[in-house]
Amino acid sequence: MTLVAITEERGITTLALDSPANRNALSAPLVAELADALTDCGKDPGVRAVVLTHTGGTFSAGADLKAPPSPYTFVDLLRQVVELPKPVVGHVTGHVRAGGLGLLGACDIVVAGQEADFALTEVRIGVAPALISLTLLPKLEPRAASRHYLTGERFGVPEAIAMGLVTAPAEELDGILDALRAASPQGLREAKLLVTARVLETFERDAEDLVRKSATLFASAEAREGMTAFLERRDPAWRL
Repeated sequence: MTLVAITEERGITTLALDSPANRNALSAPLVAELADALTDCGKDPGVRAVVLTHTGGTFSAGADLKAPPSPYTFVDLLRQVVELPKPVVGHVTGHVRAGGLGLLGACDIVVAGQEADFALTEVRIGVAPALISLTLLPKLEPRAASRHYLTGERFGVPEAIAMGLVTAPAEELDGILDALRAASPQGLREAKLLVTARVLETFERDAEDLVRKSATLFASAEAREGMTAFLERRDPAWRL
């Protein structure tokens, strides 16, 4: 079964997360398939840019709690998006939760439809947005990051734009893609190196520590309670 739908149009390859039955949760198979598709895009001289989008009403619900990828594999995927020698444009028209925000943070440009909404829900299951901090914290406005890391509140497109998660409304997608088609492959590659340098420094400095932190948190008693409560659709024991 294919978990990433691939289409091409005038030098733009669209990779759509296509596992709507589990709200495009980031399972080990989906992450592996997406990584393979990105590798192919990076090698193909006919690909000027990549659009990362989704089928169904959810871009991604975050990590698949039943079949998660290894933390190292997920970090490798985030880094692959950042390092891809082609621009990656995230296009969201639905819900984005937890690890899905990390994927958007790795994108160079993100557009979102009015119906999109976002939440960093990790604190509600007893963990923290550790791995996705690699792509989010270098880009997000600090006060907004503090609020949403700590509360797990849902927020919409205007706030996502103000905090640096989203670049523009989805209505601007066609214009952005036409601008990328007008740019030279070398120019895009070198310009991307400039704008991603700070994010890559974060990977070099923090990735290993954050992988260990994530593994420790997910193995904890609180996380087990939080994940069990989530799967059983009940409040966790700490809910006041």
